[in-house]
Amino acid sequence: MIRKILHLDLDAFFCSVEELLDPSLKGKVFAVGGRPDGRGVVTSCSYAARLLGVCSAMPSRRAIEICPDLIFVRSDHHKYSEYSQKVMDILRDTSPIVEQVSVDEAFLDVSDMPQPIASIAMDLQKRVLNETCLPCSIGCATSKLVAKLANDFGKKQIKTGRSPQKITIVEAGDEADFLAPLDIQALWGVGPKTAHTLRSKGIITIGALAQLNDLEIKQIFGNHGESMRRRAQGIDSSPVQAEDGDPKSISNEITFLEDQDDFDNLLRILRQLSDKVGSRLRKAELAGWVVQIKIRYSDFTTLTRQISMKECSNLDQDIYNAAQELLINNLIRNRPVRLLGVGVSKLESPHKQLSLWDDRGNKKQDLTKAVDKLRERYGKDIIKRADSLKK
Repeated sequence: MIRKILHLDLDAFFCSVEELLDPSLKGKVFAVGGRPDGRGVVTSCSYAARLLGVCSAMPSRRAIEICPDLIFVRSDHHKYSEYSQKVMDILRDTSPIVEQVSVDEAFLDVSDMPQPIASIAMDLQKRVLNETCLPCSIGCATSKLVAKLANDFGKKQIKTGRSPQKITIVEAGDEADFLAPLDIQALWGVGPKTAHTLRSKGIITIGALAQLNDLEIKQIFGNHGESMRRRAQGIDSSPVQAEDGDPKSISNEITFLEDQDDFDNLLRILRQLSDKVGSRLRKAELAGWVVQIKIRYSDFTTLTRQISMKECSNLDQDIYNAAQELLINNLIRNRPVRLLGVGVSKLESPHKQLSLWDDRGNKKQDLTKAVDKLRERYGKDIIKRADSLKK
């Protein structure tokens, strides 16, 4: 399976939050950080200020010399943390595999989501903007390395004095071609000193590094030579590392390429989502008490509803029965649906069926385990439910 990795970066995050707190700053030349009358440093600056040469980590005195009209705003890290948490909650609602890199940056592995990566990125960007009013840019690729560099590259192409809100996609197979013309220091593992050494040898781009022979690359990087060449070729299998600890919920959702209003089709999709959530629960050796559904209509109006099951379960049928009841009772018929999701929460270790006289629960579990093994060995389509097939 080809991986689908997103790198999301909030555009000028601190400044974007300050513009929300004080709308009069919007479009202005301003910076967050220490004032120029001391030993202050620019923590972040607006895109309007960047056009004039101001940049992060610049001494505030230097920044005011470059731009005498620069407005300084004192940072509010408590507020930044609040807004960061809102964004990260949206990301974790989109995928359970999220690696937060910093207060304004994260990777997502969305390989399990069936829609194209471009559609996932566009929907996520719109949702972050709609729910938090914060602009973001996203890089999309088959690896963390290329997704990050794609995002950095895409943002640099926008020089309008406004937030880029850029989505940059590197398709599978195009990684090496995308990286080849980029400056050598853009590559992970190449710092200023190494970059200076490479440039002195005429190696200016990532593509030039990728073409070095074994002896040349070992002379520069030693035992890390082969791994650096693989990076230069766009080969990176490092996983997106989700945060430690047991998940609070496990969910799966789909954003449709075309809005759906056929109820029978929505039920079939609900069944598929329930099966996927059940599979994930069993793989994590967890079960849950509460089933939730999420419905987002074409106008982005979103509702979530939940119901408690009679028993803690990770069986597909139990999850689907609860989700189906929620959909029947809450869906507005004939109203186009943009997104449908199923989740299970209040998780714990699965219980064993202890009844001496009724072993139907055990039989269901044994059958489900057998199906899981077949799908793991031969693929998810080896066995299909009759009700999942279109009539």
